[in-house]
Amino acid sequence: MIRRVLPHDLGRGLLTRRPGTRRGGFSLDWDGKVSEIKKKIKSILPGRSCDLLQDTSHLPPEHSDVVIVGGGVLGLSVAYWLKKLESRRGAIRVLVVERDHTYSQASTGLSVGGICQQFSLPENIQLSLFSASFLRNINEYLAVVDAPPLDLRFSPSGYLLLASEKDAAAMESNVKVQRQVGAKISLMSPDQLRNKFPWINTEGVALASYGMEDEGWFDPWCLLQGLRRKVQSLGVLFCQGEVTRFVSSSQRMLTTDDKAVVLKRIHKVHVKMDCSLEYQPVECAIVVNAAGAWSAQIAALAGIGEGPPGTLQGTKLPVEPRKRQCKPCPHLSLQQEEPDPANLEVDHDFFQDNVWPHLALRIPAFETLKVQSAWAGYYDYNTFDQNGVVGPHPLVANMYFATGFSGHGLQQAPGVGRAVAEMILKGRFQTIDLSPFLFTRFYLGEKIQENNII
Repeated sequence: MIRRVLPHDLGRGLLTRRPGTRRGGFSLDWDGKVSEIKKKIKSILPGRSCDLLQDTSHLPPEHSDVVIVGGGVLGLSVAYWLKKLESRRGAIRVLVVERDHTYSQASTGLSVGGICQQFSLPENIQLSLFSASFLRNINEYLAVVDAPPLDLRFSPSGYLLLASEKDAAAMESNVKVQRQVGAKISLMSPDQLRNKFPWINTEGVALASYGMEDEGWFDPWCLLQGLRRKVQSLGVLFCQGEVTRFVSSSQRMLTTDDKAVVLKRIHKVHVKMDCSLEYQPVECAIVVNAAGAWSAQIAALAGIGEGPPGTLQGTKLPVEPRKRQCKPCPHLSLQQEEPDPANLEVDHDFFQDNVWPHLALRIPAFETLKVQSAWAGYYDYNTFDQNGVVGPHPLVANMYFATGFSGHGLQQAPGVGRAVAEMILKGRFQTIDLSPFLFTRFYLGEKIQENNII
């Protein structure tokens, strides 16, 4: 007997003949891939070619509750806290889209991996203190059954900041705030500085601050891979691809002063596959923009900043790529112009002409040292006030930000990820109030000034 293969047979999976069944009997081999099932059904509809062997395993799912654009440490931290704080296991489906699966140009892997609490804003200090605790207890958070424990190779060498007579009062004020928040920071006179670090030239130094605890360096690649391994164990899905479009709906509204605004909601994210013209639309409820140095481009895809200048609709996300050259500079902080961000080639002349003279002046031993290795990486520079952007956009209601940290995103990622997850799940910040970092400050012109961008 010949049995006709019906569309619903194709939709359920490949048909296999099982020994011992009656002639013409078939059993169903379920593959459990819902998106593949749907595509097989569509493939036999009128006007479509039938290709049962098409592999769709590389495609993202057609539906996800949350799509996180950017698979660096900030995006992974958001994914981690969403799964840790969800009401029940599997309640939230999370997809992370990362275009560079090797992370060869990602900011996380090219970071120097420092952590410091010596900021002037209480929110930045709190974020770094939260991260210090997270890193100290990393395996309590990111341990995975039957996997080796993580070793971040944390080196507890405090940051040393130097101030001239002109800046000494500001440093003293900053340290007072840091201590009030809970950071353990020491103030040193020039004599105390010479006694602790006899190799340093104290000429022109009026005051110094030094981190006594939870400051230093760690392995950013290990943190990235540890987060990735953990969120995968929690059910987070990954896709190598690039977000190229958002499908949104719009609604015109009037403000209390009768000004018209357009509210948007994203319904689908188009993900283009790597080295291909193929793309997959993903229906979603929430989009998290954690695209780092390229987050302004993602915001523009959602129409952010397209309105008239001077309006909330016309306010862009002020984040752009900047280039940071990493050559170890212990106990020294320099603020100066930065190298050309057109590519990630190391500008050795820039270092030799602009950085080395300061090093040799402050630490005479550098006169006889030579550079052994160097690398460069991008970071997401916030041109408005150099602080992070956290939380929802006021007009694109379901786009949330975790970007713009201007060089300190890696060290603050654990706290930022939790803050974004709390805002998504609870509607408010709970652990650390990051309201000053909301997008609306760009429209209102309210800069939050951080005096110690390192």
